[in-house]
Amino acid sequence: MFSKTCTYAIRAMLFIARHAETDNKLGIKEIAGGIDAPEHFIAKILQQLSKKGLVSSLKGPSGGFYLDKKTGKCTLADIVQVIDGDSLFTGCALGLSHCSEQYPCPLHHEFKKIRKEIHEALKSTRLSEFNEELLQQFTYLKNR
Repeated sequence: MFSKTCTYAIRAMLFIARHAETDNKLGIKEIAGGIDAPEHFIAKILQQLSKKGLVSSLKGPSGGFYLDKKTGKCTLADIVQVIDGDSLFTGCALGLSHCSEQYPCPLHHEFKKIRKEIHEALKSTRLSEFNEELLQQFTYLKNR
């Protein structure tokens, strides 16, 4: 459903959110290690998310990535929008460029419902909502 880049972005943001209460700023190595992702790839993704205001960063020896009150309100839909654009929420299921209400593809009407449900679910889900499950290890951000 998501691109590999978007999957890494969501996992990285969830990892950062999990550590937000400690006021620690997390480095690229720690984030990449915490989610089993390539460091250089995570660095590029977080730089992009930082430029769009979804995660905060501080340079220097005690720097790193973190969430503050503003960035902590980020939803999963915000991340998807920055990384993958809105094609998940508006695009044709078959990838047709001219699929519309007037000229629908064979999957248009069914996929429209699914797209709307996915968009609503991601738009109403904040990063912090996963913290308790992650802390108690009911859910995981990397393979075991």
